[in-house]
Amino acid sequence: MTEETPEVLFVCVHNAGRSQMAAALLEHYAQGRVRVRSGGSEPAERLNPVVIEAMAEIGIDITREYPKPTTDEMVRGADVVITMGCGDACPIYPGKRYEDWDLEDPAGKNLDTVHAIRNDIDQRVQALLDEIGRSG
Repeated sequence: MTEETPEVLFVCVHNAGRSQMAAALLEHYAQGRVRVRSGGSEPAERLNPVVIEAMAEIGIDITREYPKPTTDEMVRGADVVITMGCGDACPIYPGKRYEDWDLEDPAGKNLDTVHAIRNDIDQRVQALLDEIGRSG
């Protein structure tokens, strides 16, 4: 971690579900103490509407978000890179903390399944924020 505000990058394949939920949840909990970005190795055209609905149910509006490509610059700028099923598409740089979160892809899933994925991500994000707070 740098002495400045730490930056976390969430990466999944389409940047339309998992990484968007994780980024929104971390921004919600961190309240400006962490810079948060997300991207995809193969960005979709739009966010998953079921993910938007699941997040709205807990008071987090992600309707202004959109799928973005993960760039080399994004990875270089991050202190922590969390991947979610993007395989080898994310470059690896020394001195960065990498974690791979094994999460089901919400694409094509019903709302109950997306709730479970969201809740899993929520717990992981809160644990990550606790760790960042202790180390930075």
